[in-house]
Amino acid sequence: METVPALDGNALRTAREVACLSQNELAKLVGLAGGGRVSRWERGEAGPRSPQLLHSVARALGVDARDLLVPEEEPSLRWLRFAAGVSVTELAAGMQCAVSTVKRWEAQGLAAPSEALVANLANVLGTSHDRVRRALRS
Repeated sequence: METVPALDGNALRTAREVACLSQNELAKLVGLAGGGRVSRWERGEAGPRSPQLLHSVARALGVDARDLLVPEEEPSLRWLRFAAGVSVTELAAGMQCAVSTVKRWEAQGLAAPSEALVANLANVLGTSHDRVRRALRS
């Protein structure tokens, strides 16, 4: 199982309350069995395990998925991927590389990424070249 960027439980709770949804209602809207998981997310004990689930929650609440993640001063590649709603497999396919390569980039970064690599990542993740460059170096 992949490491998930930290979810801001308070932001989730606030967005859910603004949307006038109970934990159970939100859970059902995103295909979960009950509100227990939403409760754990709000308490900071867990978070959505996939970028797709994070984005389903954000859509159900009418917020941007980035607003539900704990902000990072210099967002990591994993944070950018979750914010974009892209799985490791989807990013690997978009980059035409192995899943293990993406996982290595997320874990270790790259000291001197090529401009072509940065441009492709920025395109797939829908973010700027500078953000990708900084994420790969962090």
